[in-house]
Amino acid sequence: MPVPWFLLSLALGRSPMVLSLEKLMGPQDTARCSPGLSCHLWDGDVLCLPGSIVSAPGPVLVPTRLQTELVLRCHQETDCDLCVRVAIHLAVHGHWEELKDEDKFGIAADPELEEPRNAFLQAQVVLSFQAYPTARCVLLEVQVRAALAQPGQSVGSVVFDCFEAALGAEVRLWSYTQPRYQKELNLTQQLPALPWLSVSADGDDVHLVLDVSEEQHFGLSLYWNQVQGPTKPWWHSNLTGPQNITLNHTDLFPCLCIQVWPLEPDSVRTSLCPFREDPRAHRNLWRAARLRLLPPRGWQLNAPCSLLAEATLCWQAPGGVPCQSLVPPLSRANVTVNKTLELPLLNAHPNLCVQVSSWEKLQLQECLWADSLGALKDDMLLVETRGPQDNRSLCALEPSGCTPLLSRASTRAARLGEQLLQDLQSGQCLQLWEDDLRALWACPMDKYVHQRWALVWLACLLLASVLFLLFLFKKDHVKGWLRLLKEDLRAGAAPRGRAALLLYSAEDPGFERLVGALASALCQLPLRVAVDLWSRRELSAQGPLAWFHAQRRQTLQDGGVVVLLFSPGAVALCHEWLQDGAAASAPHGPHDAYAASLSCVLPDFLQGRAPGRYVGAYFDGLLHSEAVPALFRSVPVFSLPSQLPDFLGTLQGPAAPRPGRLGEKAKQVSRALQPALDQLLQAPGAPGDCTRDGT
Repeated sequence: MPVPWFLLSLALGRSPMVLSLEKLMGPQDTARCSPGLSCHLWDGDVLCLPGSIVSAPGPVLVPTRLQTELVLRCHQETDCDLCVRVAIHLAVHGHWEELKDEDKFGIAADPELEEPRNAFLQAQVVLSFQAYPTARCVLLEVQVRAALAQPGQSVGSVVFDCFEAALGAEVRLWSYTQPRYQKELNLTQQLPALPWLSVSADGDDVHLVLDVSEEQHFGLSLYWNQVQGPTKPWWHSNLTGPQNITLNHTDLFPCLCIQVWPLEPDSVRTSLCPFREDPRAHRNLWRAARLRLLPPRGWQLNAPCSLLAEATLCWQAPGGVPCQSLVPPLSRANVTVNKTLELPLLNAHPNLCVQVSSWEKLQLQECLWADSLGALKDDMLLVETRGPQDNRSLCALEPSGCTPLLSRASTRAARLGEQLLQDLQSGQCLQLWEDDLRALWACPMDKYVHQRWALVWLACLLLASVLFLLFLFKKDHVKGWLRLLKEDLRAGAAPRGRAALLLYSAEDPGFERLVGALASALCQLPLRVAVDLWSRRELSAQGPLAWFHAQRRQTLQDGGVVVLLFSPGAVALCHEWLQDGAAASAPHGPHDAYAASLSCVLPDFLQGRAPGRYVGAYFDGLLHSEAVPALFRSVPVFSLPSQLPDFLGTLQGPAAPRPGRLGEKAKQVSRALQPALDQLLQAPGAPGDCTRDGT
């Protein structure tokens, strides 16, 4: 970090001796020794492996004291970084009387001399440095004549230049020999900070407070420090005296840095980047990131800062199913932002999409050719695997996996396996990508869809012709039959019932049993009930979010209702969402559809679309009515089982039976619920216990 002189005076004190920091030119590390010693610095860093302490079999060199000094390492005359110089003081450990063999214990014999004291003592000294986020280890070889080495006395020191560090950092140093004859030396030092600048948060605002004298004139710049490419200025001003600058939290990014310098000729500038670890800054960065198409087959991820992310290619089939990842042709490598990347495809296809993920969480997905190539196509993606001697195998990518062609599976690809193989051999499929071992093909399915509908229409026409002939020949009988058929259809429509989707937070096995009892009882009303307890396989295949989307869309299209079952865990999740937004949207378990569904449920309530589509409920003894967030009270919220008649009447809507019959149904549901509810309330550590105590 470049360090200007007036800032060092504030950080290190006003002593002239402090201001006269030595300047080292160039980026190379160096080592030098005191008179009587010779030393050599190994090239590059080494592994920090102290090892176990071993006995010193004779006189050896060991470090006895560490001493530090601040210097400046300058790449140019006005571009300097703060650096820590380390001096290692050495002494002799052990006695000459213990020496039996001059070739042992770190002594190098001089062939021209016979006495051990004319030999050399050698040592390999490791110096370890840590200052977040930097960690380094260097190796120094030190040698001294044995004649100058007295047991227990210092033989001199070796000085290492230098470890770069930032103002305000905590520096930790260790030193030991290889092999290690004693406990390693350690030293912890807090480098001086910059008292003139502080960053504080006040609600949604962030304050930059610059505490300098009223006579001080300085320049202040806010900029985006882009690792890949030049810095991008955002705001600049010349200021005087102390300042308090307010930033909105939406302006924060991890690479937003502050640069300050005195308004003097040839002044040195200092930069600070205080938002690198701020969660709000990282959320803003992903909100600002965009995927962009660059014809013919290029794409680009645009973002203000560098992103720790990886991109994959996926196949998006129509129908709202999840995009299926393709290992080729994109390698799972870190993405370079604001740089055009080329997809190694032979041909483009509207179903090919790019996904960008961070820490295994999907952040962005774009089907890049949707604008130029049109909507998604109902094509089948074939994956070809090539083996030795021209052997190859083909499978079709489906939501359930890659289905081998000509297999006996009950999937569309298996039923049409022979036809798809003929289409591939006749050149009707489009090759998207290939290498020596694999290839991807997109085969159109339109003609098979058309053939199926043609058969359906033909069957309908035949049925209509038969009915028309029957109507002509037996007019009276047909009228009576149609009348009976109409009555049967009306009678059969009632048992089918209204659709109801139950959403709950799977926080406890006892609560899941209670929800299962409620769902089973509602099916007897009758109602068409959907709950994730009965759809574990679909949840595992599709994921909680995709499963909830499909169930919610189908329920609302059928005129049904979504039931929100509130529990202490569900209320806590809602509060997290209302406070932190998408940061709380990660599912709490592999089958937790409730947490995944909040991203769609909350917008319906916030935008006033919930009445008539949602109903709330909670169980007596587990939750109080005041605990339900106010946002959800825009729809009816019932306590179960005490308000079961009203709850069942709302669920069944216009098809609800008369009050007497509805009361009987409520008693049946209550009898089914009560054992599971009593068992949950009596269990130790039941959710209701802490809720009742806290309300």
